[in-house]
Amino acid sequence: MINVHAEGELGYVVTSGLPDIPGDSIADRLAFLNDGDGALRRHLMLAPRGNPACSVNLLMPPVDPRADAAFIIMQPDRAHASSGSNSICVTTALLETGMVEMREPETVVRLETAAGLVTARAECRDGKCVRVHLDMVPAFVEALDVPLATGEWGTITADICYGGVFYALVDVGQVGLTIAPEHAARLAETGMALRTDLNLAHQVAHPEIPTISGIAYVMFRQALASGETRTATVMPPGRLDRSPCGTGSSAHLAALHARGRIAVGETITTCSVIDSRFEVTLTGVTDIAGQTAVLPRVSGRGWRFGETVIDADPTDIFVDGYAVSDVWGPAAGSLNPS
Repeated sequence: MINVHAEGELGYVVTSGLPDIPGDSIADRLAFLNDGDGALRRHLMLAPRGNPACSVNLLMPPVDPRADAAFIIMQPDRAHASSGSNSICVTTALLETGMVEMREPETVVRLETAAGLVTARAECRDGKCVRVHLDMVPAFVEALDVPLATGEWGTITADICYGGVFYALVDVGQVGLTIAPEHAARLAETGMALRTDLNLAHQVAHPEIPTISGIAYVMFRQALASGETRTATVMPPGRLDRSPCGTGSSAHLAALHARGRIAVGETITTCSVIDSRFEVTLTGVTDIAGQTAVLPRVSGRGWRFGETVIDADPTDIFVDGYAVSDVWGPAAGSLNPS
């Protein structure tokens, strides 16, 4: 397993040793992982091998002949279809380990995800992948200004948008907070509660990939005086994405375009709770199942910082992993083996 982070967000990459994951497409393999017993997810993601603030990317042979590699993103709650930060981590791992030949000054790597093909253009120098530009899958608006009645904050509104997975985008001032490290725990708690309520109130599914359904994350937004947007994506079991979030930034781009606030060729900057940044460009407009969609390009950096060998000792009493609420939060109980 190659240890990588993209703008602060951990995205480990499993390069060998995976069991067979059946399916005629990557979306089918995603469904198999989510519909199965979850043993592989728990083994990789939960303690004592995993931690709540990371993803584990399962590298596998592609189905699409255009692709150089395929991967599925494993997180504590389930397997996910797409991720910008994890695409940067996978690209960095592939190139810096030689699994895909690096060509300077630029190498193109095509990644197959359950959400579709992501094209990564990696700036390469002196044997290192120094920046990755991702042409993400098309992003679109499901609904803008969706109201949700809450007991604590009254009625708030959210933009429900797709950027590779579904997001509820919430302006953070509505919950009386700002996006800052000292507010991370409260933001995580709030975001998890909103995610539950929004999923109960609004059923969403991709019109062409029914495997991708439900609001995966709440992403808080905060407009800055600099013109940048600070983001905080809340991820199960209750923590903040350390990067500005590539799929979330893509969803945000779709909302901006729907409101007429960005044009083709323009770029925004999104920054995270730890002040790392993605550059996000609207490269074009298309349609998905008859509705307008935008084509986002997300640019950021990844760093490889080590390698890990994970074994499965048959005598290990915690081979299925465990989660305790002091670290994993209130959702810990739902993650433990039944």
